[in-house]
Amino acid sequence: MNTLLLRLATLSAFLGTVSCANFGAQPAAVTPTQNIATVEGQAAIHNGAVLLAKKQALQDAIRIASQQSSVAVHSQSSVNNNNLLLDSMSMRSAATVSNTKVLREWQAGDIYHVKAMVELSPTGMCQQTYRKRIIATAFPRVVQEQISDYETNDLDNGISREINNLLMETNQFIGINATNIALYPRPDLAPEMQEREAYQVSKVVQMATKSGAQFVLSGVIRDLEIASNEYMAGSGVAALIKSWERNISGKRNIGIDVYVHDGMTGALLLQRRYVDKSEGDVMIPASYTVGSEGFRTTSTGRKITEIIDKATNDIQHALSCYPFATRIADIKGDKVFIDAGAQEKLNVGDQLIVYGTATDGLHLEGGSSFVTSDKQPVSVLTIQSITARYAVGSVEGSVSKLGIKVGDWVRSQ
Repeated sequence: MNTLLLRLATLSAFLGTVSCANFGAQPAAVTPTQNIATVEGQAAIHNGAVLLAKKQALQDAIRIASQQSSVAVHSQSSVNNNNLLLDSMSMRSAATVSNTKVLREWQAGDIYHVKAMVELSPTGMCQQTYRKRIIATAFPRVVQEQISDYETNDLDNGISREINNLLMETNQFIGINATNIALYPRPDLAPEMQEREAYQVSKVVQMATKSGAQFVLSGVIRDLEIASNEYMAGSGVAALIKSWERNISGKRNIGIDVYVHDGMTGALLLQRRYVDKSEGDVMIPASYTVGSEGFRTTSTGRKITEIIDKATNDIQHALSCYPFATRIADIKGDKVFIDAGAQEKLNVGDQLIVYGTATDGLHLEGGSSFVTSDKQPVSVLTIQSITARYAVGSVEGSVSKLGIKVGDWVRSQ
């Protein structure tokens, strides 16, 4: 009996060893808890701006957590006087953070330290705190003749209008309609805007500044050519009938480019090309508008609607982790007014990083053109009161001493 028990125990131990060996050889399943990291970040304190250093130290912790979890984060760090400095203005987007909890924070000399627990999103999407403004412009056609006089004239305006509407339905964006404006004088060369003056403010920045938008949506219709299976030659009624057959039982190529620019810097953030093909009755009647039920029932309209849906999802994904930003609209004493309020989901007590002008702009040619100066984080704005359209807050330090001006930016973490 004892011998039997000993043999069973030995066999059980052997099977357990094999089981552990097999488990170790197989890749472990990724669970949401594996995207939680406890890290420490730090930042230098300049001019007594402790709140700003705290924000930068927390951002440094997020960057470190992202690297440890193999989640891409686009940020840059620099070292000055052996101290780690994080210029969050250089970040194209924040890490895919689901939740952040500060466990401990302390100051050692001129360095601020933050120990935080950072949970990164396994889906790659960020939970947006604020609604961001995006202005939609027209999608001009590369070849005007590819749309006949008997078809809808709403494509140039309607495609970007519908993308903007869908973005607003996500409750993450505030859409502005400027589909009467086309950014590209040569649609075939888009997204180049043929702005040859190197020191002029770009059209994107001008439009965003005037409208108060953070992003600018644009694009071009590259291809809507109707191809026919029939060879059409000759003249007369027979040739005319064959020409119209291509509209009834032909094929149509569809090619649409979509661009999103950062309205603060003019940088191109997203560029996508969507191609498809429709068959059958490929014409879109003149009475149909993009987004209407009739439009979606046509072969070409259905394919364009699918492209609009794909573009909307791509834009939402690309901008979900991008920090919220707006401009300083006015300054009265130590009160700072920003061009965002309750409709952007701002709340009393929220804190935003202020980016002031580091140096004066370089004016050329008698002041007709200039090189804009870099924006650098200089302080933190704490929201004290809110209206639907704007918010008022105070900054850490003196507005005049920090050189904060109307038109400077504020951005979220």
